[in-house]
Amino acid sequence: MNDMSPTKCQDQVVLDLWHPLAALEEMPARTVQDTVLLEERISYVSDGEGKAAAWHSRPELPAGSRVDIDTLDGGLPVKMAYGYIWTSLGTPPAELFAIPEYAESDRRRLNAASIGVNVSAPRAIENFLDMGHFPYVHTDILGAEPHTEVKEYDVELSVERDEIVATRCRFFQPMASTASTGGADVEYIYRVPHPYCSVLYKSSPVDESRLDVIAVFLQPVDQEHVRAHMMLCVLDEENEDKVIKRFQQTIFGQDKPILENQFPKRLPLDPRAETPIRADKSAIAYRRWLSQKGVTYGVIPAAT
Repeated sequence: MNDMSPTKCQDQVVLDLWHPLAALEEMPARTVQDTVLLEERISYVSDGEGKAAAWHSRPELPAGSRVDIDTLDGGLPVKMAYGYIWTSLGTPPAELFAIPEYAESDRRRLNAASIGVNVSAPRAIENFLDMGHFPYVHTDILGAEPHTEVKEYDVELSVERDEIVATRCRFFQPMASTASTGGADVEYIYRVPHPYCSVLYKSSPVDESRLDVIAVFLQPVDQEHVRAHMMLCVLDEENEDKVIKRFQQTIFGQDKPILENQFPKRLPLDPRAETPIRADKSAIAYRRWLSQKGVTYGVIPAAT
């Protein structure tokens, strides 16, 4: 990748966040990997036994090098959570946002895929929150005509948890998951606990008292490129991992060209920049939240 140093991140809010780098199950143990985060080349490694390290890439430790993690000066903060290695280029909080369901032993916990997308992280989160596109982009899977109405739902900004929560989201879906046996009205809860991460809870076709969890953890490569890490934490004892992953990859494959054709690629935060409709209630709250937090990376800030 070309040197992008003239536009390196100056957004302290974003620098201080935890950011995902890779799925732990896909990392060869004790072998250096590298990636780009916020226009900085970052190297990382896991010993496969619960330890990991990350650092600004340096020539003496190229990707593919074998290392002893106990003798390595990592340099960057590291956290392993929800099946991924996370790091920060600033001073991150002690804890990452909570997903309690991940600890439930009967769930399938998978990285569906890590996919590069030519779009800003905030645009990708906004798309993840949008139910209105289901019948048109995910036809006969997550939606179908004539079931196109986005019913009234509730959105709140939780000051205590510092996150956006949308509840009472309902939509008819012909095939909500690999465990589905037919069309059903599916209930959704959306959480945005991190400017570049969103967690979706949806009705489980296996157990009506519990919810499946699908999360998108976005790694901002630069202001207009991300790597989207898709975490699944679902109730499904029937299907093989590859079948569950393929279903989610199909969904994201339908979203990818839509995302990459967004213009502008950065998300405008000025409420007058794009015309809102009722289905955009979550998006309006998300934009307002980013403005309140002072996020400037991957967005077009509102004029002051």
